[in-house]
Order: sequence, then C-alpha cells, then structure tokens
Amino acid sequence: LLQLLLLHLQKLVHSRGSAGPAECPARPVPFLEALRPHVRELCQDTLRLERRRCLWQHQLLALLAVHSAPHGAAEALFYLLALARTPEELALAPQLHAGLRAVLPDPLPAAVAAAVAQIHAGRLPEPQLAQLLRNLSLLL
Repeated sequence: LLQLLLLHLQKLVHSRGSAGPAECPARPVPFLEALRPHVRELCQDTLRLERRRCLWQHQLLALLAVHSAPHGAAEALFYLLALARTPEELALAPQLHAGLRAVLPDPLPAAVAAAVAQIHAGRLPEPQLAQLLRNLSLLL
C-alpha cells in the first residue's frame, strides 16, 4: 500500500511538464501540502533508521522536498544536517541531496542559508548548533 502511495505521489510531483519541477507552477498535492509543516518531524522519524520505515520515509521526504521546492528542499536538508547524531544518520543528507540535485538546482546553498538564518534567529539550542557544525565539518 505504501509503495503504491509513493508511486502515485511520485507521478503527481514529477508530472509538471517537460520544463521540470523547478520551472513549472506547482500543482497542489493535498497529501504533501498537509505534510509540509511536519518536515522536522518526518526528518526526526527518518533518522531513527528503523529498517522497515527508513526507505519509504526517505522517499517521502524527497518527494515532499521536490514538491515544496526550493524552500522545502533546503528545509529538509537543514533538518537532516542539524539532527543527525551518527555517521549512519548523517549519510541520509548526502543521499537526499543527490536525489534532489537530479531534479532541482543545487539546494545545498539554500540549506546553508537556512542554517545561518536559524543560528542568527537563536532558534538552535547550543547542543544542536554544535551537532550541526560537527556534521557540516564531517561532510566537508
């Protein structure tokens, strides 16, 4: 059932025309629109790396990021970078980035800008800020 849902969502997200998803006006997909405010929670749940759920959650996160691009892609990458605590969890961010780059302009600069905005706004607690900086240095 989940595979059929993801396949249907994939068709809806990627059928915006031949110009590509970044250049066509987004057609609202009610399911993804309802998930939009819950990107952080979806990232947190994906980072739990539960074997049965991780793959479809990661795919759902990618579809949500493409659907709500460019801000959704940056937000998803930011949360994966800020919340990952182990190398296995951190590996999800480059995987998502690679998938997004195939259909969108590079979302990494926007993710870094989102991180800087969160830092300047004081929305990141010290431990999470330290984790974000560690993760960025590991990836570099």
